[in-house]
Amino acid sequence: MRTHELFAPTLRQVSGEVELTSHRLLLRGGFVRQLAAGMYSLLPLGLRVVRKIENIVREEMDAAGAQEVLLPALHPLELWERTGRAQYWGSELFRLQDRTGRWFCLGGTHEEVITLIAAEARSYRDLPLTLYQIQTKFRDDPRPRGGLIRLREFTMKDAYSFDRDVAGLDVSYDAMVAAYHKILARIGLPYHVVDASGGGIGGWDTREFEFETEVGESHYLRCESCGYSATPEMAEFRQEIAPPGEAELPIERVETPDKRTIEQVCDFLRVSPRQLVKTLVYKTRDGVVAALVRGDRELSEDRLKAALGVRQLEMADAATIERVSGAPVGFAGPVGIRETDIIADEELRGERSFITGGNEADLHLRNVNWGRDFQVDRWAALRNAEPEDRCAKCGTQFTGLRGIELAHVFKLGTVYSEALDACFLDEDGVRKPMVMGCYGIGTTRTMAAIVEHFHDDSGIVWPASVAPYQVVIIPVNHDDEVQRSLAENLCAQLQQHGREVVLEDRPERPGVKFKDADLIGIPAQVVVGRLAGEGKVEVRRRGGESRTVTVEEVPGAVAKVLSSNLPVRE
Repeated sequence: MRTHELFAPTLRQVSGEVELTSHRLLLRGGFVRQLAAGMYSLLPLGLRVVRKIENIVREEMDAAGAQEVLLPALHPLELWERTGRAQYWGSELFRLQDRTGRWFCLGGTHEEVITLIAAEARSYRDLPLTLYQIQTKFRDDPRPRGGLIRLREFTMKDAYSFDRDVAGLDVSYDAMVAAYHKILARIGLPYHVVDASGGGIGGWDTREFEFETEVGESHYLRCESCGYSATPEMAEFRQEIAPPGEAELPIERVETPDKRTIEQVCDFLRVSPRQLVKTLVYKTRDGVVAALVRGDRELSEDRLKAALGVRQLEMADAATIERVSGAPVGFAGPVGIRETDIIADEELRGERSFITGGNEADLHLRNVNWGRDFQVDRWAALRNAEPEDRCAKCGTQFTGLRGIELAHVFKLGTVYSEALDACFLDEDGVRKPMVMGCYGIGTTRTMAAIVEHFHDDSGIVWPASVAPYQVVIIPVNHDDEVQRSLAENLCAQLQQHGREVVLEDRPERPGVKFKDADLIGIPAQVVVGRLAGEGKVEVRRRGGESRTVTVEEVPGAVAKVLSSNLPVRE
């Protein structure tokens, strides 16, 4: 490829609204262009990088025994309704009607569709089975940001395993986890494996592969002593419950006109959030439940589901809240609440004389005490863990980290196979639902994470395994016939050695050529300069060392630069 033919529209500057380094450099380097919020076009250089990432993913998926398929991006909405996910995803699911009025959605993920395909495997002899695809996903994210980090349209590899039983699922799951370790090692990104929530996918043993960065969207906790990592809603921490504090004071009614949120109530009453207790009303298949957590804490819906023994729950609507509390949203409290059990976070055992909603409009109650003013039906660990908490495994205080979620793995069980009747006949002729696992890795997001990690002040420093091209040849003086001729010969020579080469043949100033080469970040640079007449050139590692070699030594010097997958990172 010659640079005068290469469509790589580099930019010297981008909008000041661009915050992330990866976003800025991918725009400046001519890798991507924005079409709308959360929607990007991949230009030739960007597509070459993504294809390199996809090829690594394919090789490791195939080596692990998975088989590639390609599923439709457009799904009948009734499929999602059968599994209950249409309601759960809500407005995040893109919906549309065809000309007959039938409803469809754009696939945000493909559990439903792949389950129908796997149902073709009707006998235990057809299992285990693992299928994967690399496909575009669509999610109507209300806050797309960070370039390719958080998108409404993105590319992901999603794999799904189908087994006879949980023991088989464990084997398939471990094979996919091992494949992910190999993929990320070949790409060159450091990461933490983090216990996480299944979210809208579901399941158990769900783990994220997180690339640690201060600009990441994800938050997680890590114990630097034992290496345990988990998201706040899943992290296991030591419950340190203080003994009950001050003596119980008489309950007191306080008018709080239109003060509904924790912040509004605290400002109005001049108290700290720690003095409040939140009453969060949820609906489950078994009825309504009121969950209590301290005002400065966040409730973990995963912990609540586990405590209640339910797979799904949802925040109660305004009508339900008013029915059980007698008050509009923002004023519910445990004192006198009706038609609901009360489940309280363990931490509240040590609390006394706290503030709650008053179960009347514009009313809160001071000096509320459990036991005296209301009864707790169940105690459980309900709140998110926080950095000041201590690891349950070794007692060390957590470190709070941010990251970019690169991959996510789940054990799904039979939730989808039961809903969609994906069953097989076992050895005894008994019909059983398949046991599923799910494994995703974002390919476009991974490209952005690579740039976040591998860059310097001049531009991107691609690892050789995913670089758009391997070598760029730069004749310093375009008007010098000797330099041009030697550059042409080296280009042909390296291509014969199987290298992906870009020849810088533009009649530009040397500074422009070097700036663009550093910005784009091709790992090996061959500079043809004043020693060309002596048959010598300079071979550089982008962002690293350089040395002068003879023409005959160029292929070996380039091979040495490329033999290390990872660049030197400042």
